[in-house]
Amino acid sequence: MFKKVPHTYVIVFLIVIVSAVMTWIIPSGEFERTQKTMSNGKEKTVIVENSFHKVDSEPQTWQVFTSIYNGFVAQSHIIVFILLIGGAFWILNASKALDAGIITFIVATKKLEKHRFLRKIGVDNIVMVLIMTMFSLFGAIFGMSEETIAFVIVLVPLAISMGYDSIVGVCLVYVAAHLGFAGAILNPFTIGIAQGLSDLPVFSGWEYRLICWLVINITGFSFILLYARRVKRNPEKSLSFGVDDYWKKNKVEADEKIEYYTPLSAWISFIMVLGVLVLFSAYYPDSVLKVGNSNFHFPALPVSTLAFALVSYFSLRKSVHFYILTLLAFTVVFLIVGVMGYDWYVMEIGALFFAMGLASGIAMNKSANEITKLFIEGAKDIFSAAFIVGLAGGIIVILTDGKIVDTIMYGMSVAMQNFGREASLGSMYGIQTMLNIIIPSGSAKAALTMPIMAPFSDLIGIARQSTVLAFQFGDGFTNMITPASGVLIGCLGIAKIPYNVWFKFIWKLILILFVLGFLLLLPTLYFNINGF
Repeated sequence: MFKKVPHTYVIVFLIVIVSAVMTWIIPSGEFERTQKTMSNGKEKTVIVENSFHKVDSEPQTWQVFTSIYNGFVAQSHIIVFILLIGGAFWILNASKALDAGIITFIVATKKLEKHRFLRKIGVDNIVMVLIMTMFSLFGAIFGMSEETIAFVIVLVPLAISMGYDSIVGVCLVYVAAHLGFAGAILNPFTIGIAQGLSDLPVFSGWEYRLICWLVINITGFSFILLYARRVKRNPEKSLSFGVDDYWKKNKVEADEKIEYYTPLSAWISFIMVLGVLVLFSAYYPDSVLKVGNSNFHFPALPVSTLAFALVSYFSLRKSVHFYILTLLAFTVVFLIVGVMGYDWYVMEIGALFFAMGLASGIAMNKSANEITKLFIEGAKDIFSAAFIVGLAGGIIVILTDGKIVDTIMYGMSVAMQNFGREASLGSMYGIQTMLNIIIPSGSAKAALTMPIMAPFSDLIGIARQSTVLAFQFGDGFTNMITPASGVLIGCLGIAKIPYNVWFKFIWKLILILFVLGFLLLLPTLYFNINGF
């Protein structure tokens, strides 16, 4: 049927069809749902224990086609987010600010290579580890996931310019964040919800999870660095060698000449942005930042605004390019403040990046029509990434409308009732892993599985904390491979990496992490660990 590897769209649509076929084979069933108040005072819909019952089958036929529409509706927040990001960064790219930043970065790293010790370790290795550690911490502490889409546009060109490939660029941000997500220390969207549904003190057992986070990161980073070294030594060994032409054509070289200047419009942009930030700082003089289960007061907006004013002033004296890079850097700062202090999600973050794009266009003395044209070009360039997210959303729509998700969950839980402790814990881990392939949402999966898993673990002598850890690992690792994940598909679309190419790279790491996850679960059965 196929003379060559199918397009990513074809692969995802075939999965939609297979999902529809499953609704004809697997009996339909449902759990009853109820509302449960969490420790943070919010209500969460959870299933009622022992409430599974069969319902009339809902086999999916022509719904295969309507699932595309419904998938777009379900994933609309991510789709719009991607389009906003694409348009904003196209405006920023037109300024050559990213090129200037990459050139400055490459020149700085070459200077560091003069030091014998750093040269022996590898300056690139140090830089990549620092970048990955930062994003991994974001994933472990506040569950960074959708936000990684915005950074792929920055880090893929950087990786290409450093002599690597687009896969390394995606790893620096997306994989790093999801290694942290899997080894979550204080992630409120997975650990917080799962522990709340299991009647455990929220974020208890963090000490052992910190050890798990370190082990997972060491393993994942090592895998990525080994691949990166192989690509650097021989670019033809890159799995994306044949598909990176887009990035290679736009590759930034260290000796590229950029005209540095600062127009009056850049100062006008600075005054406008600073004025808005001062108003926000006056309105929100104090922020309550949430880290895990702890809250602390800090004047985050006033401090960030003051820092922005100082850095922008000196960058403007150098060039408009560095002012725009300052805009980008402080966009990230305000993103972190918004997520930790004001529960921001993709709507607020998308608006933030959109504002950054407008401020960049004004700084470059672009007219309103020119900024609009650039934004449309950027949205057009990134449309394929947005489209594939909606297409992938159809997979979940088919399985949900076919009413087989609960049946799959119930069947798995029944199958492991006669296992021993090790096999039961491993089965829970396996169930969470398999479910994550079709339900990438951690909070949704926690609401579905933990009301069953937590009481069941009591019956077989397994600590509820171990069950939560099994959920955590099962929820985290396969996020990096499942085509049902809108975030993964979005990142690959932006990086222009076909899914089959990504699969060839990531499956080995997923297998290693899967085995590692089980090994990290075993000590919770044999040792007295705080919180377990």
